[in-house]
Amino acid sequence: MSKALYVTTPIYYVNDVPHIGHAYTTVIADFLARFHHLDGCDTYSLTGTDEHGEKVFQAAEAAGEAPQAFCDRISRRFSEAWQVLGVGNDDFIRTTEERHKEVVRQILQKVYDQGDIYHAEYQGLYSVGQERFVTEKELVDGKLPEDRDPPVERIEANYFFRMDNYREWLRGYIQEHEDFIRPVGYRNEVLSLLSESIGDLSISRPVERVPWGIPLPWDENHVTYVWFDALINYLSAIEYPGGDKYARYWPAAQHFIGKDILKAHAVFWPTMLKAAGIPLYQHLNVGGYLMGSDGRKMSKSLGNVVNPFELAEKYGPDAVRYYLLKEVVYGQDGAVSESGLVKRYNADLANDLGNLLSRVRALLLRHLDGVVPELQLTDRDSEVVEVGTGLLEKVRALIQELRFYAALEEIMQFVRLLNRYFNDEEPWQLAKDPQNRERLGTVLYNIVEGLRIVSVLLEPAMPQKAAEIRASLGLERFALEQTAVWGLAPAGTQIPQEAAILFPKAELEQKDEEEPSAKLAAGKKEGAQKEQKEEEIPEQITIDEFAKVQLRIAEVVEAERVPKTDKLLKLTLDLGDERRTVVAGIAESYQPEDLPGRKLVLVANLKPAKLRGIVSEGMILAAHDGQGNLGLIGLEQDMPPGSIVR
Repeated sequence: MSKALYVTTPIYYVNDVPHIGHAYTTVIADFLARFHHLDGCDTYSLTGTDEHGEKVFQAAEAAGEAPQAFCDRISRRFSEAWQVLGVGNDDFIRTTEERHKEVVRQILQKVYDQGDIYHAEYQGLYSVGQERFVTEKELVDGKLPEDRDPPVERIEANYFFRMDNYREWLRGYIQEHEDFIRPVGYRNEVLSLLSESIGDLSISRPVERVPWGIPLPWDENHVTYVWFDALINYLSAIEYPGGDKYARYWPAAQHFIGKDILKAHAVFWPTMLKAAGIPLYQHLNVGGYLMGSDGRKMSKSLGNVVNPFELAEKYGPDAVRYYLLKEVVYGQDGAVSESGLVKRYNADLANDLGNLLSRVRALLLRHLDGVVPELQLTDRDSEVVEVGTGLLEKVRALIQELRFYAALEEIMQFVRLLNRYFNDEEPWQLAKDPQNRERLGTVLYNIVEGLRIVSVLLEPAMPQKAAEIRASLGLERFALEQTAVWGLAPAGTQIPQEAAILFPKAELEQKDEEEPSAKLAAGKKEGAQKEQKEEEIPEQITIDEFAKVQLRIAEVVEAERVPKTDKLLKLTLDLGDERRTVVAGIAESYQPEDLPGRKLVLVANLKPAKLRGIVSEGMILAAHDGQGNLGLIGLEQDMPPGSIVR
């Protein structure tokens, strides 16, 4: 492998448990690492926990625990959380590990020996939340935007790093390297910050006030400031200074962070590296805030917090990963919610992807004994082949630009093209004529091959579900570059007889804290149901009135789900002398792929009605037992479409 990539998340502070902001950044980094690994890169991914400092010491005291025991407990929760979300990090660094402390001491001593660290007394505003001195111009309404409490006045004798000496150098470096900080809006923000003095950085705290930290190697009465400690994890995890991992991966380092820690990574960290004589990382990639569905930044007090791990338990980890990658434009603030996840899940994953997989499996098993057929391409297949084999180039370019949402949309557009191709070619009809067997095989092969390509391209986002797609089609794992070639699904492959539904339809549970309008609607529905029960015995009609109802036999030609509904199917019916479209509320009991070829009883002279924008030309008959079980009315013996039911 000639290429390398080193992907890091922030190391998360252990004063609190993992939340969706942590999950978002970690999933993004994991997605990028997985994609490049599939693309032939020598990748290394890192996450971990930041365990020193004043806030951690205070949190441990509040919990009644020793600092190390507290850190062990919370750090374990982060490690377990990433397992829940299927994160495949290569290393998990903790700043309380000796391998990290040793590198911190080395870098501190090096910078101190060259005269870039000095001792002085300082008076100013101190943010306990961010554990640093702040300036008046940074405050909004008297506090930092990311802090809950205003800063306090503090006088303290500390050691300082001559950070301002490197301001002009850093400004010039960022101007010369346009993609050093991405997206560009954050680059401009940092350049604005560097346009005037940034001051020196206090890099120690007295032991009598903050005993929980790494002692300075030349003065054990002071511990290292948490940021001068924590940032060095990116080096200590890869065996700086003489390790093989450092030589291989540091030149290809990409940090992924949230915008709340931009200054530390874009100003503190580069100047520290420059002072220590260490080359800079390759890219700093900055994500925005995740907002609640109300458009406000998530907070427990507002009650708009989304728990990603509860969502993973309900809908599966891959659904959560896909949603976070697809829903939020990287670098921008974005709103996330459980209802948003359910909509995205049902539209993209259940309806478009999962349904297509179910349909092709059903036809392969029913008509080709579950064997993947030979491929005999014609001009009618050219669009599917061209788009499918061109996907990798588009997706790769979009990921390079950090447009993860757009990359996934390109893949899903191809899934939708496969669905249109499937519907246009009507393989259920081809199966009725033995002379069309070759064409039937080609159509089904192309769907299998398209799903093979989709599974590989979606694997970085949904590693578990991508593997399930291939397993349900009897396919092995493929490299990313193999998505640019059509026809690699081996003909003759036997698909398994049974496979779980890839993405079962999801429904959002009704919450007790509904809006009043929702409660009113529910009340009306309950009242209507009560009225219906009271009128269970219908009014009697005459034989002449019943004779007005025309019942005919109809054969299902095609069935598909109606978008944005859980209960409706759109049926195309053959009545012998004509075709009709009917919308039927049977989706909870019947899969669309199981209906083509089935004969039903249709109320044929019902006045057409528009349902969900579709004109429905009749009504099919079914029995309902009142317990949620529904059965279509069928025939004792076969009758041709159009036959009159008397």
